[in-house]
Amino acid sequence: MPEGDTVFLAGRRLHDALAGQELTRGELRHPRLVQHDLAGRTVLGVVSVGKHLFTRFDDGNSLHSHFRMDGSWHLYRPGRPWRGADHQVRAILEVPERVAVGFRLHDLDLLPTEREDTWVGHLGPDLLGDDWGPDAAAEVERRLRAEPERELGTALLDQRVACGVGNLYKAEICFLLGVSPWTPVGDLTDRQVHDAVAWAHKLLARNAWRPEQSTTGDLGEGAQHWVFERTGRGCRRCRDVVRTAGQDDGSPDREDRLAYFCPTCQPGPHPPLARRGGRRPQQQTGRRSRYG
Repeated sequence: MPEGDTVFLAGRRLHDALAGQELTRGELRHPRLVQHDLAGRTVLGVVSVGKHLFTRFDDGNSLHSHFRMDGSWHLYRPGRPWRGADHQVRAILEVPERVAVGFRLHDLDLLPTEREDTWVGHLGPDLLGDDWGPDAAAEVERRLRAEPERELGTALLDQRVACGVGNLYKAEICFLLGVSPWTPVGDLTDRQVHDAVAWAHKLLARNAWRPEQSTTGDLGEGAQHWVFERTGRGCRRCRDVVRTAGQDDGSPDREDRLAYFCPTCQPGPHPPLARRGGRRPQQQTGRRSRYG
């Protein structure tokens, strides 16, 4: 699933392309929404909240979309071919100089702007929100500590704690803290809890304005991450072998997410069947994205 910085960047690009302009075409290809024609409405702006996007219109309504594992918004010049199958298109928003095409979008909904909280009111503070600051960071720390028996990796993925972290940043935050993803939050020091939140904000903010995602400071191919998607390769710090194992992400209807870690640099509890190679445990099935 895309990280919060990916959704943030998509929202900024959509905002820059559409804001302040009247739609010349506005199609929603969803059974519940197909009767709505958005042409003639002016786009006030596009905002992201964690992994949710809201396109706001001058009639007081917003179009909500979520990428989940495989959704995306593409921007094209009018008349240019689209990089995607027509049957995967869920939304088309066109202005004179740009066409925004939403492929495989999930949770598509048209609702009053004042009711956007229907989708995001339960979420924790947005790590890339305009209101991020000491108070928001303290609230995330409080939410992390609220379930001390919970594994850190699982807690970081919980969007009710803070919204924006996905599997990539979960892996990298745990590595930078020097703890196993299976460490109970209650075993962390106050400093480690503080640093976990600080790293989450810092890493997402660092990558929010560019398509490349790097946690090492190196944008070179294969050098962007400490442990994420480096299963079976040497740890950048100690040269031990980076391993993976499934970790519950807290969702009852989803398979475990892969956790990446260095057993030497990240002491603490580790599952007994952690793998040196990249193969998933046999009981796990389903699609993977490039985000793990």
